[in-house]
Amino acid sequence: MAFHTRLRLIALAALLSSTLPALAAAHWEYAGHQGAVHWGELDASFAECASGHQQSPIDIVATERSALPALNFRYGSAAPTIWNNGHTVQVNLPAGNTLEVGDQRYELLQFHFHTPSEEHIRGKSSPMVAHFVHKNAAGELGVVAVLIRVGRPNAALEPLFRHLPRAGERIIVDDLSLDLAGVLPKSLGYYDFSGSLTTPPCSEGVHWMVLKEPVTLSSRQIDAFRRLVGENARPVQPLNARVIRESE
Repeated sequence: MAFHTRLRLIALAALLSSTLPALAAAHWEYAGHQGAVHWGELDASFAECASGHQQSPIDIVATERSALPALNFRYGSAAPTIWNNGHTVQVNLPAGNTLEVGDQRYELLQFHFHTPSEEHIRGKSSPMVAHFVHKNAAGELGVVAVLIRVGRPNAALEPLFRHLPRAGERIIVDDLSLDLAGVLPKSLGYYDFSGSLTTPPCSEGVHWMVLKEPVTLSSRQIDAFRRLVGENARPVQPLNARVIRESE
C-alpha cells in the first residue's frame, strides 16, 4: 500500500477512534480560558490538577545525593506510530523496550515532546524535553525526562522529524525504524521524585526520573515542532514536602 494511502487511512482511524472519548472530558489548552491555570475547573475528572500536592512539573533546585539504582535501558530499534493529538507529537511503540530500575521493570509505551521543557533546573528551562512514558506490571507509570538543548542534529530522531504529522493525524511510515537507545545521552545520572501527569487529569503517583545530561536537536528540528504544535509546557508546580533525590 502506498505511503499516502496509509497516511489517509490511519488519520481517519485516529479521528474516528478519538471522537467518542473526547466527549467524556472537557477540552483543554495550555493558555486562555481553558489553559493550565484553569484545568482543575474544567471537568470533575481534572480536579487533581488543582487539589493535588505532588504535581508535575517542578523546578529542581535543592536535592539530596543518594545511592539511586542505575537506569538500565533495554532499548532497541522499533517501528513507531506517530500521532499528533493536538497537544503534542506522541510516538507510540510496540512492546519489547524496557527500563529496569532496581527491582522495578517498566515497559516503554510512548514518548512525546514539550517546548519549552516543562522541568526546570535551578530556575531555568531548556528549549525542549522528551518524556519517555513507561508502565510496570502493577500499572504504575515511570517517566524519564530527557532535556533537549540546541546543538547538533539528533541523528536518531531525524527520521521522526522528517515525518511530523498534522493535528489529528496518526501515521505509520513504511520502513521507518527508530534507534531508541540512540536518543539517550551517554551519562544516565538522574533526579528522582514522585509527581503526576503534566496534562489532565494530572493523576499523581508517577515515578519521575529526569536525566541530568541533555541531548541536542538542531534549531531547525526544534523550530519544526514549534511551528506545528506551539508552546505546550505546563508551568512548574509547588514542591510542597517532596524530596528530590539526585544520583551520585
